[in-house]
Amino acid sequence: MSLSFNIAKRYLFSKKSHNVVNVISSISVCGILVATAAMLILLSIFNGFTYIASSSFSLMDPELKIIPAKGKVFSPTGAAFDELKNLSDIEFISQSLEENVMLAFGDNQEAVLLKGVSSDYKQMVDSANWLIDGEYALREGDFDFAIVGWGVARKLNVRPKYITPMYIYLPKRDVKINMANPTNAFVSREVFLSGVFTINQEKYDDNLLIVSIDLARELLNYEDQVTSLDIKLKSGALSEIVAPKIQALLGDDFEVQDRFEQQREIYKMVETEKAVVYLILTLVLIVAVFNVVGSLTLLILEKTDDIGILRSMGANKNFISGIFFNEGLIISLTGAVLGIILGLIICLAQEHFGLLSLGATPGAFVVDSYPVKVEWRDVVVTFFTVNIVSISAILYPISSLRRRLDL
Repeated sequence: MSLSFNIAKRYLFSKKSHNVVNVISSISVCGILVATAAMLILLSIFNGFTYIASSSFSLMDPELKIIPAKGKVFSPTGAAFDELKNLSDIEFISQSLEENVMLAFGDNQEAVLLKGVSSDYKQMVDSANWLIDGEYALREGDFDFAIVGWGVARKLNVRPKYITPMYIYLPKRDVKINMANPTNAFVSREVFLSGVFTINQEKYDDNLLIVSIDLARELLNYEDQVTSLDIKLKSGALSEIVAPKIQALLGDDFEVQDRFEQQREIYKMVETEKAVVYLILTLVLIVAVFNVVGSLTLLILEKTDDIGILRSMGANKNFISGIFFNEGLIISLTGAVLGIILGLIICLAQEHFGLLSLGATPGAFVVDSYPVKVEWRDVVVTFFTVNIVSISAILYPISSLRRRLDL
């Protein structure tokens, strides 16, 4: 350990009377401590919300999804798709066909997204985790059934096993509307409600109607076309490894999306909010670091006699400026380390005990308390941010001291 560091440590930790320099140094440590803890806690809360969102979406979104790069539908035939089915990492592939339709029950109507799925879709989603009423059934004999989100069921005032059917309406594909008889331009089919689901996401709960892909193709007058292929991977297979293989196999005419890319807008919004919070807290940290600049400036003035003695003993300006640089570094490191420890303690306490709730009514939200998820990347980013800002700030009084020593 260098002599300049030992002198700096003695200035900060040795027993002495509590003057204004000591008070400001303590305030500086506390300011950095609070700013560091706040940055780590808020970044962890955003991680928690991202984790909650990804957990909910995973109930409905496939691990990998293939969509056309251009257009809306495609026919999953050809050599490339035959090879796709034989990939060792894929457990099975489910077909989906989607279109916006009008759903009616009695006097109630609601615009929804119709999602036609193949029979193996039931294996892809664990219906026991999201069905809250009824059962999973899409076609039995000559009867068509449907599953809707609880928001759709609430708006239409319909329950599973009602003997009165719902009606699906949509314009006929590639047919112009004849104003003399506009009803001929629309197709309709009746379906019975078999189940109601919820995953606490408005995009699905208030907008989704699931039917068999055979019914969807009949309504849309398609033969084998799909809007997407939904892929379930085998246990242990990683989407980030399998996705590039599939992309290379299918080429640029198709896009392979993982769960994060399927919800790109949601995650982009969360990451943008997280970045904004990080920048705001960095500004707060800069304000807190000004206390370090003030304490160093006052300490330099207080130790003017000591500086003179050190110079008379042969100490050069690098040695003397190093003492005060180390002083500022000790303050910033102490605040950063204590802040990270405090932030981790608060995050763990929130995770296990739910100290801060989201609302007064339990069950009103997906979770009752603010979710937190500590990522070591955020710990490292927080630590280095604090020290980079602190070092940048303490260079100003140090450079002023060096100019004085040159005189």
